[in-house]
Amino acid sequence: MKILNLYSGIGGNRKLWSDEHQVTAIELDDQIAAVYADLYPNDEVIVTDAHQFLLENYMNYDFIWTSPPCQTHSSFRQNIGVRFRGVSPVYPDMKLYQEIIFLQHNYDGLWIVENVNPYYEPLIQPSFDLDRHKFWSNFDVNHRDFDRLKLRSAQIPDLEEFLGFDLSNYKLPNKRQILRNCVLPEVGEYILNAALSPVKQMDIFDLAY
Repeated sequence: MKILNLYSGIGGNRKLWSDEHQVTAIELDDQIAAVYADLYPNDEVIVTDAHQFLLENYMNYDFIWTSPPCQTHSSFRQNIGVRFRGVSPVYPDMKLYQEIIFLQHNYDGLWIVENVNPYYEPLIQPSFDLDRHKFWSNFDVNHRDFDRLKLRSAQIPDLEEFLGFDLSNYKLPNKRQILRNCVLPEVGEYILNAALSPVKQMDIFDLAY
């Protein structure tokens, strides 16, 4: 499939995907994009605004994974940071819901939108929950449990070992946060496999008839 991986970070969700797919990764931070390009040399990496790229290019892909910025939705930021640590409250970033609604009504391929558990009742109910994330999609994914580190206490070496990344050769600001932002690779693999299931079924149907 031709896959669009938006807000890609260093590619936690991408790590266990087969290289048989054509993956285009969109990341605004050029330093993070450079790490992604090193880790996945077969992918096309574009440094640009993912929100705008989706609007202009969605029709060119079979499968879209988008992970809009999550910080302003985070229950930890609001319930701990704002309430007890003097963090300033901010407006929730509505790119999340813009992209969900846009994909629901304009895109014919398979899609997934990922974000954190918010501090408020979601404005659009998620399709399913996995690990520590909420997901909106147009295909079914069965629930399963995944092993997970305690992120609040995990340090860079713990996160690198758990996620299977070695960032020791890269000069990046806030490596810990970059690693914490990663979707667990096993979760990314599990969701892509679920997305492929109906595609395979359609292929079998086409061959039979």
